[in-house]
Amino acid sequence: MATKVVAESSSIQRSDSLSALASAGVNQSNELESIVQALEKSVESLPAMHRIGRVATPDIAALERALARFRWICFPGFFGPREGARSDATAFLRVAVEELRLALQPQLALAIRSEQPDATDVESRAGAWMMRVLAETPRIREMLSADAHEALLADPAARTFEEVLLCYPGLQAMLAHRFAHALHCIGAPLVPRMLAEISHRSTGIDIHPGAAIAAGFFIDHGTGVVIGETTVIGARCRVYQGVTLGALTPDLDRGGRVQRGQKRHPTLGERVVVYAGATILGGDTVIGDGATVNGGVFLTQSVPAGSVAQAPRPEVILKSRG
Repeated sequence: MATKVVAESSSIQRSDSLSALASAGVNQSNELESIVQALEKSVESLPAMHRIGRVATPDIAALERALARFRWICFPGFFGPREGARSDATAFLRVAVEELRLALQPQLALAIRSEQPDATDVESRAGAWMMRVLAETPRIREMLSADAHEALLADPAARTFEEVLLCYPGLQAMLAHRFAHALHCIGAPLVPRMLAEISHRSTGIDIHPGAAIAAGFFIDHGTGVVIGETTVIGARCRVYQGVTLGALTPDLDRGGRVQRGQKRHPTLGERVVVYAGATILGGDTVIGDGATVNGGVFLTQSVPAGSVAQAPRPEVILKSRG
């Protein structure tokens, strides 16, 4: 008899638990529906923050694929299928170029449509940009070769050219930058900046696609390097981790809006060395040929050619361990 009572009691408890769970599920479902409705109102009130029902923006995954194929083309046999590159470079390059075109050209078209919904010559413009970038690629490869050789000359830790190509984030950042800069220079919207941010995420190096950087540029270590849009860098310059080539607070127009189209970032001449943690700001700031900017320096003024800019030496205090 006692066993029967216990069984009935357990059955009642399970039934109560199931009822409570069902009730909680209904309450949660109602609450979730209220949240969705609130989010829908938020989406409707902030139209710039969604693309539902409108032209899509370029796809990040497709641009990552395009950057990977561009890497294949620049360093065939180091990246991408290796067997074909060793035995038949022509066949390898045909495949890589076609895959780059298939990945990039539709994204260029999307970028045009997202900026100009009523444009009628989208496909022809995207195709023309694609061909111009491909035509620039041999010159870009020459510049990347100079970048890699400068790293090999400048860094005692670099043993071989292959090590630089495979292991140095600065060179990978420059590959992405020279690709994005070519697109920026022909007027492609949005895609160059997206390529720059893809590279930024993977290397820790932030280079705006508008920056003009001559061949033989070496970024050592690289983490935290920032190079702004209107920066100009001469041949065979070197910068180390944590360097910022940035802008001062921008001027405002009479309406309180930021003025655009001005030179806001510094200019480095040829063979300039900027050591770790230095900050150089301003469009009028020019670092002359052969100058050195020591680590930790904060500069908003020009430095003559062949000079050294350094911060005050830190005070060293010796403390007894006794």
